[in-house]
Amino acid sequence: MILVDDAGGDWPMIAHAPWNGCNLADFVMPFFLFIVGVSIALSLKVNYKLESSHNSTTVSMLLHKNWITHLFCFQRISNKCEACKKVCFRTCKLLFWGLLLQGGFSHAPDELSYGVDVTMMRFCGILQRIALSYLVVALIEIFTKDLHEENLSTGRLSIFKSYYCHWIVGVSVLVIYLATLYGTYVPDWEFVVNDKDSILYGKIQSVSCGVREKLNPPCNAVGYVDRQVLGINHMYHHPAWRRSKACTDDSPYEGALRQDAPSWCHAPFEPEGILSSISAILSTIIGVHFGHIIIHMKGHSARLKHWISTGLVLLTLGLTLHFTHLMPLNKQLYSFSYICVTSGAAALVFSSLYYLVDVLEWKHMFLPLKWIGMNAMLVYVMGAEGILAAFFNGWYYRHPHNTLINWIREHVFIRVWHSKRVGVLMYVIFAEILFWGLVTGVFHRFKIYWKL
Repeated sequence: MILVDDAGGDWPMIAHAPWNGCNLADFVMPFFLFIVGVSIALSLKVNYKLESSHNSTTVSMLLHKNWITHLFCFQRISNKCEACKKVCFRTCKLLFWGLLLQGGFSHAPDELSYGVDVTMMRFCGILQRIALSYLVVALIEIFTKDLHEENLSTGRLSIFKSYYCHWIVGVSVLVIYLATLYGTYVPDWEFVVNDKDSILYGKIQSVSCGVREKLNPPCNAVGYVDRQVLGINHMYHHPAWRRSKACTDDSPYEGALRQDAPSWCHAPFEPEGILSSISAILSTIIGVHFGHIIIHMKGHSARLKHWISTGLVLLTLGLTLHFTHLMPLNKQLYSFSYICVTSGAAALVFSSLYYLVDVLEWKHMFLPLKWIGMNAMLVYVMGAEGILAAFFNGWYYRHPHNTLINWIREHVFIRVWHSKRVGVLMYVIFAEILFWGLVTGVFHRFKIYWKL
């Protein structure tokens, strides 16, 4: 997330795709949700035994050391009411941090101001979407635990049959999403431009729609639902579509909007909105399935075969939907093809890490990732959300731009590489990601963790 947020402006191929498509940044959210699902299956493993997993490094990290477990795990709980209380409490804490960090209260790291006009407060965000998916899937896991067979039959589909309730919910979520996406009538709408840098600031703009089944930026049902439920002022005011060719001549880079740009280029859009967050629950359900494989299947080979085959099926299905133009890959809409491709990619990455760490036992090379993962909330708040950078930017010499961070980026990286793009990339890798790897390594040494 730090990489794509801080270097994406100079490297569009790693930033979010303006609309259709899938760049590196578009894998971050579904990977989050996937590993949340894996962790739910392990942390709520009531009455299960991980007999074949006691010596598994990957499983051990997920259960005891992984960042998701530090966010969500609790001891074996036989009381459903107690489990639900813990899940709901963690959900509330995620919602609180999400509203505080992305609701607009903090303008870090560049603007040294705090406070938010509640009439313009953003309601949705990354942590809010994780909270919703976690809440729904964790409750399913809790209330269906008595239906699970501890010892599954040897049939290939037995794992699916045992957890049929999860897949019923997944199918229901998909049906609700698709029915709303393609069945909702989107009327014409208007908005007031709130961008103070725009020549249209304060003016009312109208957008012509009056259609169904459209997946384009101005007239899709995802945006319509958010405008009706959240209110347009409570949506994200700098959507990725501003980098599209229809909006700026600098596309795919971010630049000034064209004078003849369509009116919707000036409008807000919520990439973590209501309908798309309902669809995102499916990513977590797929992750839970992978966690169930760890619990029930014994041996590296059986697990890897199931994970890899499932990942390849998801990738094939998603790419087929995209390239046949039945349903494009779209992170902003969280389309079904996007779910399939990103979940398939997460499955293959997870399988690769499992193979490297558990089978080949290449443990030491992944220690920095482990340290960061164990204090991910610290890194997210202080690093990805720029709180630490804002603190240092608060101390400047004569001019607000003359800060220590800007000086390091300009003189230590950009001038050395004689390229702004390369210099920014090197700065993010070494001065941010590596820095947080070392900080969290020290914290790990003294067993300091920021848990929810």
